[in-house]
Amino acid sequence: MRVAIVHDWLYVLGGAEQVLRELLKCYPDADVYTLFDLLRPEDRRKLGFEKSHTSFLQKMPFLKRHHRSYLPLMPLAIEQFDLSSYDLVISSSAAVAKGVITGPDQLHVAYVHSPMRYAWDLQHVYLKESGMESGIKSAIARTILHQMRMWDSRTAHGPDAIITNSNFVARRVKKTYGRDSRVIYPPVSLANRDLILPVGNHFLAASRLVPYKRIEPIVRAFNDMPDLELVVAGDGPEAERLKKLAGPNVKFVGFVPDRDLRDLMTTARAFVFAAEEDFGIVLVEAQSEGAPVLALGKGGARESIAATGTRPTGMFFDKPDPQSIVECVRSFVAKEKSISRLDCRQRASFFSAERFRNQFVAAVTEELERFRAGDQALETPRLIA
Repeated sequence: MRVAIVHDWLYVLGGAEQVLRELLKCYPDADVYTLFDLLRPEDRRKLGFEKSHTSFLQKMPFLKRHHRSYLPLMPLAIEQFDLSSYDLVISSSAAVAKGVITGPDQLHVAYVHSPMRYAWDLQHVYLKESGMESGIKSAIARTILHQMRMWDSRTAHGPDAIITNSNFVARRVKKTYGRDSRVIYPPVSLANRDLILPVGNHFLAASRLVPYKRIEPIVRAFNDMPDLELVVAGDGPEAERLKKLAGPNVKFVGFVPDRDLRDLMTTARAFVFAAEEDFGIVLVEAQSEGAPVLALGKGGARESIAATGTRPTGMFFDKPDPQSIVECVRSFVAKEKSISRLDCRQRASFFSAERFRNQFVAAVTEELERFRAGDQALETPRLIA
């Protein structure tokens, strides 16, 4: 059986790339297709492949810094891949990968991280952050996004089966595409340390410093709690502005390597997160290091964090604003000793890479059996008396 794995694009190692790595462990002989590949050779080897098949976008100028400018060309580019020689096509898609063209004799299983959020429910946020709320540029952008939505809806019928990374995304897929899906939570790199470091005095926030990650309300919340220390890890276009509004109890450490970030997690009193994520791998990573998580009670966070029951691993706040965050943090401080860091680690263990691989292979095997059974039924001649 020949297998192709189609990934949107490759330029950083993020959560979607963790999924790609585990898919390649499931199907080590698979060929990788992607719109463009800007990874270093050593990063490709970390994911489990040496060379990828790329589209014409690979040769476009200023690709690494301005790849989103090529969004209007991405549907065309993904449709140009010739996958006709493969028996099984697996797409890992948060944008256009699910739109690859396959034939009736090929099984296409799509792992959907999310429908294109900037074309659907986050369109207005995307336009605002891009400075395109009004004017000619706004009209052009809205027209392009309208065309993307039509293409996205049409190609949603291409995959034979859809797997989503959370129940939250499964609901979005049902509403956006009108299709049912199976949920398989994404693989998370769990803690792997022999020595558990002592808990420090800081709370931790970590993400790219961009508006939709909502670091600002966390910073403002800790400005109102000068007796508590906040460490912010990450870099991005919002960095300088956030530093200017932060109080003396808020420390920015910039981008930190994964090992150092894990140390900050395991020594943090709690991990604070105010964004609405489709799943939120970082929330599970923090729990795997023993850190309780204080998060916005929306999206995938409600599936990875236990905020009720006898073994809670965190708490939720209702709104991504400073007042709600302050109330949540103060409530946590009052109950801090009732949340077991061992329970946090055990909660995270459910989202292991091994579990993902086992569930994914089982799901694909089931789809293959159903697909082949359908082929046999079609090949059986029906005689009409």
